[in-house]
Amino acid sequence: MERQLDGPIGLVIHPKRDLDRTLAAIKAWAEGRDVPVGQVMVDRVVRRVADPIEAADCAMIAAVGGDGTALAALHAGAESQRPVLGVACGSIGALTSIHADEIERALDQVADGDWIPRELPALDVRGDDEWIAINDIAVVRDGDGQLVSSISVDGQIYARAAGDGVIVATPIGSSAYTLAAGGPLLTPTCDNFAVTPVAPHAGSIPALVLSGDNEVELEFQPGYGGMRLEVDGQRTDAEPRKLHVTRRAGYARLVSLEGGEAMIAGLRKRNLVLDSPRAKLREERRD
Repeated sequence: MERQLDGPIGLVIHPKRDLDRTLAAIKAWAEGRDVPVGQVMVDRVVRRVADPIEAADCAMIAAVGGDGTALAALHAGAESQRPVLGVACGSIGALTSIHADEIERALDQVADGDWIPRELPALDVRGDDEWIAINDIAVVRDGDGQLVSSISVDGQIYARAAGDGVIVATPIGSSAYTLAAGGPLLTPTCDNFAVTPVAPHAGSIPALVLSGDNEVELEFQPGYGGMRLEVDGQRTDAEPRKLHVTRRAGYARLVSLEGGEAMIAGLRKRNLVLDSPRAKLREERRD
């Protein structure tokens, strides 16, 4: 089958978690199938668990850790469109398909071609430099004083917000910082992205859901405490005064397995979405 595993497995690992049992299981499985295993090197990870290998030389990348590890793996495999299997060594997240104790079964499925490639969009971000975000970008104040953010869509001003900053998120990223800031949840298969002001002072500035064809322009006036740009949760050294943000389709590829947890089910399971008490009480009475 076209999606059968035919080549090395690349590992991207969490920098600190205890992964010994999971890595041993992956290596034992690979040895039994005569599949080479290497480590794809990414920023901020100095641990060495296998010989280095380039992402382009892998048939698949296994991200062992959590959502942050999966993000690093997705960026590493994006240029060569290598699929990433997210392995959760903790609770299942938006980008991790399986728990660590299910790794052998998952590898069997992938080896047999019994998986679905899930295409993930990204945000192209242009300013004095360029960045790509799979989850989100956040431009926030970095100390005292409000950050004034001007938000324009396709050349038309939407709002000027004085507050803590602004978040731009993809559908997969909308369940992270955007949700925490009171922004909208986007279903993973929609072609949209969202702009959410963070703690705006006064005014009326709802979060904005955009089409994938829109372009967002952000301009910033920081207070005396300064500002910072975070890309997929990682702080950069940039303090941009203007950014252009567009949606890029099909940037990275995630392995999706049958029976995997859907985004909405996962949000309810982790109590990130909770029923109102009155609705719960009525449901209990009905039962």
